[in-house]
Amino acid sequence: MDITQLILDDHAEQRRLFAIIEQIDPKDIGALTAVWSRLKAFLDVHAEAEERFFYPELLKLGEGANDAEDGTVEGETEDAIEDHNKLRDAVKAVESYPVGTGAWIEAVGKANVVNSKHMGEEERQGLTDFRRHASLATRHELAVKFAAFEADHITGVKPVNKDPEAYIEANG
Repeated sequence: MDITQLILDDHAEQRRLFAIIEQIDPKDIGALTAVWSRLKAFLDVHAEAEERFFYPELLKLGEGANDAEDGTVEGETEDAIEDHNKLRDAVKAVESYPVGTGAWIEAVGKANVVNSKHMGEEERQGLTDFRRHASLATRHELAVKFAAFEADHITGVKPVNKDPEAYIEANG
């Protein structure tokens, strides 16, 4: 088991859930509510699990990969934490609209865009960086913690934005 693969698997599930929402009739509020509730909880738990287990170790072992912000592990981590905050805000914005309305669908689409941009960056940067610099044993140990956290919080966590610079200082 490898934390980088678990994160990629989660990304695939996030993409799948957004695609399901896109295919549900806007009048089917029950289905939209159910799938959105699952996706919303999943996004929050995934981000929190990354912030607890992946990014602290990336800060210790990484060097920055590909198009990392300013070419450093700190830059790629700061960008990721900022992205998580933007995603939490985008998810919260969805809740401002009645399910199935045009405004709700548009807000879900905006959350999808924010999430998709973040996942692409993370896949090119942090995950690549970690595969290059973390041992398989470390990746396995973190995967166990990551999987257990997600399983233990299947219904979600309280979404809390974090100050990226304070995060790096506390975890770097």
